Amino acid sequence: MTKKIANSVVVVILLLAFLQSPAAYSASQSLKEKEVSAVAADRPGAPKPAVITDKQREAEQRQDNAADPAQPQPADAKAKAILWRGAMASNALRQLINEADWGELDYFVIDVPPGTSDIHLTLVQTLAITGAIVVTTPQQVALADARKGISMFMGEHVNVPVLGIVENMSWFTPAAHPDEQYFIFGRDGGKELAEKLGVELLGQIPLVAGICKGSDDGMPVVRMNDVSGVAFKKLATNVVEAIDRRNQTLPPTEVVQTH
Repeated sequence: MTKKIANSVVVVILLLAFLQSPAAYSASQSLKEKEVSAVAADRPGAPKPAVITDKQREAEQRQDNAADPAQPQPADAKAKAILWRGAMASNALRQLINEADWGELDYFVIDVPPGTSDIHLTLVQTLAITGAIVVTTPQQVALADARKGISMFMGEHVNVPVLGIVENMSWFTPAAHPDEQYFIFGRDGGKELAEKLGVELLGQIPLVAGICKGSDDGMPVVRMNDVSGVAFKKLATNVVEAIDRRNQTLPPTEVVQTH
């Protein structure tokens, strides 16, 4: 599992965790009244992970020829590679955001690749981003990308608040021995980076074999009561609370203007 794929799984499971987080709802709201969606910014239109296929809804009739982002992909789509240069990927992302019928959303989670690139610039020039969450693993090579991403978002030309850092694969825990921790990718790298940069550590996610099997089988760990499920539920609550604090204390983010 590459770092990019592993961190994308975090995004998808976090999206599902939103639906189960009490922090996401007021006393007057029900589960059906919260709408969440996600898009992979570096590969728009890619097949959805199996982790969410059991939740796919039927495509609704759309008006004005707007694309439906929930439309299921062809069965053989996973076997097809898409070769795009940076400009083509950026144009596809812009079109997906502007022309798809997303409906009224409470949370729109956008998964971007590590580092800084045309994709990131296109994103902040297309949407007013509420805040950025940086997902990293504990080792130094991953933290270098995390530092660049944080520097870009917090820079004066972009000026997007960083809601916090998520440390993924913080340690390995055998499912049969949930109290054991093996720090195979280093220890507390994301935690120390958060402290150094003065941003919040939103969560530390353990590496458990069940995450892979559950994702492949369409049973995300957030529905389980093991160490990973608990960690993701806590992460979702922390993210919702961080968004609320940001909205209460900071002005709305503006779209970055091209000069």
